[in-house]
Amino acid sequence: MRAAALAAGFLFLASTAPAAALPDEQETLARSRAVLGDTLPDLAFRDTEGRIVRLGELRGRPLLVSLVYTACADICPTQIQTLYPIIENAQEMFGADAFRVVTIGFDAARDTPARMRSFARSQGVDLPGWLFLSADQETIDALTEAVGFTIYPLAGGFGHLAQVTVVDAEGRIYRQIYGATFEPPQIMEPLKDLVYGRYRPMSGLEDVLDRIRLFCTIYDPDSGRYYLNYALFIRIAIGSGALLLVLFVIVREWRRSAARTGPSSLH
Repeated sequence: MRAAALAAGFLFLASTAPAAALPDEQETLARSRAVLGDTLPDLAFRDTEGRIVRLGELRGRPLLVSLVYTACADICPTQIQTLYPIIENAQEMFGADAFRVVTIGFDAARDTPARMRSFARSQGVDLPGWLFLSADQETIDALTEAVGFTIYPLAGGFGHLAQVTVVDAEGRIYRQIYGATFEPPQIMEPLKDLVYGRYRPMSGLEDVLDRIRLFCTIYDPDSGRYYLNYALFIRIAIGSGALLLVLFVIVREWRRSAARTGPSSLH
């Protein structure tokens, strides 16, 4: 299954290249997965207005990282268009400020801030917290190494691993997701883990509420969207209330019985 997902992740033009020109799939996957748990370096990029954005500034909340090149006419646009409704749904569920998304142009010579701005507009991306970034070749090389992202030149463009990297609030790589298209749970489930702190010790009421939200945020395959469903916890609350009521009645009757029999036992 992983090998199939990996093969589907290589960009267009790969089919026209000689087999010797393509990287080994298993080595590419191993390189990608080897960085899990690593912390992203504090690299500097420019947004679509030319302002400097550092990865370190984005810490404190989960982050999704995707790499594209703007001259791509196939897989890169498909990936962004597939991500859009998922990110939109995630912002509805978790809050627009609960996580960030960055899409970075790896063709440093051509993917300028202006080109990235045009690319974002052409894909209809207008969601808050989703940044389209550019950088020089040295920075791109450092980023691709940090996230285990494979790029190889082909006639007329590039081949690369179609990958979305999920980063936790401390800047550590939490999950790699492969492919040009995704099912919503592939993106939403790791985001749920990080936003609601699946593995975070509960130390207060907010942590308890987050844990409840974690288990009540449910995927509906018919609509392809997530929604909050508190039915399970309502049933637990009703069941607990009924049990407490039964215990109250039992204790009350026991006390009444003890009160009736108590005086007669003294004669």
